[in-house]
Amino acid sequence: PKMSSNGDLQDIGSWDSFWEPGNYKRTVKRIDDGYKLCNELVSCFQERAKIEKGYSQQLSDWARKWRGVVEKGPQYGTLEKAWHAFMNAADRLSEIHMELKEKLVVEDSEKIRNWQKDAFHKQMIGGFRETKDADEGFRKAQKPWVRKLKDVESTKKSYHQARKEERTSLTRETHAKADPTKSQDEVRKFTDQKAQKTTINTANDAEDLRWWRNTHGPGMSMNWPQFEEWSPEANRSISRRERNSHSDDVVTLTNIVSAGDEPPKTPQETTRVGKDYSSDWSDEESPKKYIAANGVDEEEKVVGVRVRALYDYTGQEADELGFKAGEELMKLGEEDEQGWCKGQLVSGEIGLYPANYVQVITS
Repeated sequence: PKMSSNGDLQDIGSWDSFWEPGNYKRTVKRIDDGYKLCNELVSCFQERAKIEKGYSQQLSDWARKWRGVVEKGPQYGTLEKAWHAFMNAADRLSEIHMELKEKLVVEDSEKIRNWQKDAFHKQMIGGFRETKDADEGFRKAQKPWVRKLKDVESTKKSYHQARKEERTSLTRETHAKADPTKSQDEVRKFTDQKAQKTTINTANDAEDLRWWRNTHGPGMSMNWPQFEEWSPEANRSISRRERNSHSDDVVTLTNIVSAGDEPPKTPQETTRVGKDYSSDWSDEESPKKYIAANGVDEEEKVVGVRVRALYDYTGQEADELGFKAGEELMKLGEEDEQGWCKGQLVSGEIGLYPANYVQVITS
């Protein structure tokens, strides 16, 4: 409902809401209306002041006229005093109306003029700065909403057109099925068209994004590494990088027997416990093995290369060599992918060492 000027509620019918695009201009127009109302209020006070001034002047003239008549007349005593009191009351009333006129013209009108001057600022190009600021503010605030509203209207139009076409297709399909003169191909054409539109209408962007997130995005599950127990059957090579990352692992050897009591071992039993370096050597570099008289696999003697240590190195694991700078040793194989070589100390100990810690003795 809408409130009229007399305070009654009226049915607005098709009256537009403030939130509709462009309807804020009615509110902006109130600024210009306020300026005009100030001028009209001042004019109203000035007209009332003229009336008060005229009425005061008439009362004063009337009292002056009849005061002279009373003074020249036959009245005397209390009657004469009553006449003069009546004239004095008129003079007093005339003064009151003159004071009201002065207040309307000077005090009240001046206050309105001052407030109007402070509240409204005229521009060189016309209009008020407050009107321009309010209009721009409302327009900028409503701009995103207007854009979205246009999208809604466009989408609604497209949707209604699609529904219209769907209804037309259903009607044609119904008529085609009921018409015996229509061929099966024509009926199938209408049915396929209906199925395609149904598929298009079931498209769901949110569901597609959810599927992508769970199938190829952060919603996928992670195959976190699990602890794997070692077993002789797991003949897997552990790289030097993996071994360095688990440098704190300790391999404990159990069931140690003396050499005299040791029964003959199979080739599989002679495999080094805890580490397998089969991948560290190529076919040409792998140490040759042969079966000794006691049936145990033994490595053939490999001709090495004499090298000299450039720096001190202390073995970090049991299968690593330790040496001092300047000490000589034999290089028994080429450097692997991780930068390690197999070598033998003068004492006969065989193990691994970093290849960049030594250099070949040329002389």
